[in-house]
Amino acid sequence: MASVLIRNARLVNEGCEFDADLWVDHGRIVKIARSISGANAQVEIDAQGQWLLPGMIDDQVHFREPGAPDKGSFYSESRAAVAGGITSYMDMPNTAPATLSLAALDDKKRRAALHSVANYGFHFGVSHDNLDTVAALDPCTVAGVKVFMGASTGQMLVDDPQVLERLFANVPTVLLAHCEHTPSIQANEANLRALFGERIPAAAHPLVRNAEACFRSSSLAVDLAKRHGTRLHVLHLTTARELALFEDKPLAHKRITAEVCLHHLLFDDRDYPRLGNLIKCNPAIKSLADRDALRQALLSDRLDVIGSDHAPHTWAQKQLPYFDAPAGLPLVQHALPALLELVADGLLPLTTLVAKTSHRVADLFRIPDRGYLREGYWADLVLIRAEPTPVAVADQPILAQCGWTPFAGRTFRHRVATTLVSGQIAWHDNRIHDGCQGLPLRFMG
Repeated sequence: MASVLIRNARLVNEGCEFDADLWVDHGRIVKIARSISGANAQVEIDAQGQWLLPGMIDDQVHFREPGAPDKGSFYSESRAAVAGGITSYMDMPNTAPATLSLAALDDKKRRAALHSVANYGFHFGVSHDNLDTVAALDPCTVAGVKVFMGASTGQMLVDDPQVLERLFANVPTVLLAHCEHTPSIQANEANLRALFGERIPAAAHPLVRNAEACFRSSSLAVDLAKRHGTRLHVLHLTTARELALFEDKPLAHKRITAEVCLHHLLFDDRDYPRLGNLIKCNPAIKSLADRDALRQALLSDRLDVIGSDHAPHTWAQKQLPYFDAPAGLPLVQHALPALLELVADGLLPLTTLVAKTSHRVADLFRIPDRGYLREGYWADLVLIRAEPTPVAVADQPILAQCGWTPFAGRTFRHRVATTLVSGQIAWHDNRIHDGCQGLPLRFMG
């Protein structure tokens, strides 16, 4: 790990912006000061005019390894992540095989240790058959436990009331929930088939997976968590109605938290005619009013963190008819530049963006020594450069294995200039440094 001195940066950290130098040595932040001399750093970066942020910690990605190398791997998707300002990620369990056993968890950790450019952690999965394993988990070995309360298939759909009661009562760490009510979705599908047959347009997706289906499931999850005292984290909220389920108070004072994902902040149902299945995801991107309510809730403590839910599929699969096209979007490569559009438009303070992509994620998942610009902490850092003219996303190479992005028709006003992962340069001057090796995240349980 090279010693790195970043000079003349505009640091954004813990609600403040200030000009300073920052020195990294042996992977950690050694010193933050107005001016640093005598560092004898091997690498110096003049960051004049650039923001220096703690790297984004993405609490929800689907990197597709093992099981779907045509869609993504720890190598390909972590490279895309660091280009997008993500220095650490937590991977979801619905791979092939699913992460439902300690052996499967250990296999993913081994793969990431060999190939991940970014720091990594893993969520454990739930099925009807592994509740004893879940209850016995050492909470320091996983980021969290993920339950699909609807909208999943096979062994990872958990919608039996007795199983859910037992899970919420016994899960030893934070429980992450995908909340959609499957019977409502099935009824909506039947109604639309009666109107359109099998030729349902992609624009009908928010009618199939509508606000009612989300609210029925998320309200059940919140009720179960309140009754059992569960640490519950509801993933990817998409509706204004659901926001009322969550308290507007600091993270340290609540056990039930909520995430919003960047595509639900940046797209709405007006985008379906142009993008179709490319923005088909579960839960669905919904109305302009829902999008705006989510943006407004970010300004308070009602929404705690921003994730990506990066879920790549091949271009060919996305061209299939609506019912056959898989749900999910590749998002990590453009995570921070896309979110910084909200900052540029005056809709979100930069300090709030940093809190919801870094500080609060580290706090929620109890990750020590990461998520902040603090002396002694790991140097997970991102330098952001404002572009003199907006840059077309289509002009940049796509690093994700799937080779496409839903942002292809857009321009961004900021670029990730440099990313450091655990003190190592991972991305600089539009180039990946493959010598960078991400480290396993630690969790305090």
